[in-house]
Amino acid sequence: MKHKDSKPLRILSVFFLIIIAIFAVFPFLWMLISSIKPKIELYAIPPSFLPGAATLSHYSTVFTASNIPRYFLNSMVIAAGATGIALVIAILAAYGFSRFNFIGKKSLKLAILTSQMIPTAAIIVPLFITLRILGLINTYLGLILTYLILTLPLSVWMLTSYFVNIPVEMEECAQLDGASRLRILFSIVIPVSLPGIVATIIYCFVTSWNEFLFALSFAQDTTVKTLPIGLAEFTKEFDTDWGALMAASVTMTIPIVALFFALQKHFIAGLSTGSVK
Repeated sequence: MKHKDSKPLRILSVFFLIIIAIFAVFPFLWMLISSIKPKIELYAIPPSFLPGAATLSHYSTVFTASNIPRYFLNSMVIAAGATGIALVIAILAAYGFSRFNFIGKKSLKLAILTSQMIPTAAIIVPLFITLRILGLINTYLGLILTYLILTLPLSVWMLTSYFVNIPVEMEECAQLDGASRLRILFSIVIPVSLPGIVATIIYCFVTSWNEFLFALSFAQDTTVKTLPIGLAEFTKEFDTDWGALMAASVTMTIPIVALFFALQKHFIAGLSTGSVK
């Protein structure tokens, strides 16, 4: 009887999951199809889902008649730089929070979390003044340091929660063998925490890759502008080149998809693992 009752429930659950998946995937599928539609079909009423004749002219426009290739390089350098620096700082800070007791520890952790709640728009002006004084406007370093404000607080909290679950006995055994704290961190803690570190990497990279407001405010030069700014350039005062915009959007999505699939196994483990086996 229990088996018969649970079967309709499973079917219903699968049905709802399929509906949710369709809603999640459809915008990306529409973006991909629109990027290969002829321009006349993009404005056709009623719109058609599949293109009558696929074309790569929009990709040609993106890669030969726009600044997207340069913006792609800028985004890659800035996102990778911000992710690398945030990861190093977050690992060291999280290990300190998870293994040492010191005065003001709770207050400092609360301050780090609170800083994540400050609206981005509220700190643009002081950040702009600071970067201008330091000569970091329109520079890779300026945007990289700025993106640390977005990614570092939550990265520290994510890794702290993961490090806390690592048995201290593993480190004590290594200390008895004469291993230093840094040796323990790099030889024991980091390898064991790889799923959590991978999840942090993906979070930092995606956040930096998609960031728009800071890039718009602190990068006015073509040599520094990032892809989100490049997408906005396809929208003019009286017209939008939807084909090129969709092609550029597909180009921007590829690195994120590639990163996720490359680290998929560890990422899922990092989200689902609550303790060390």
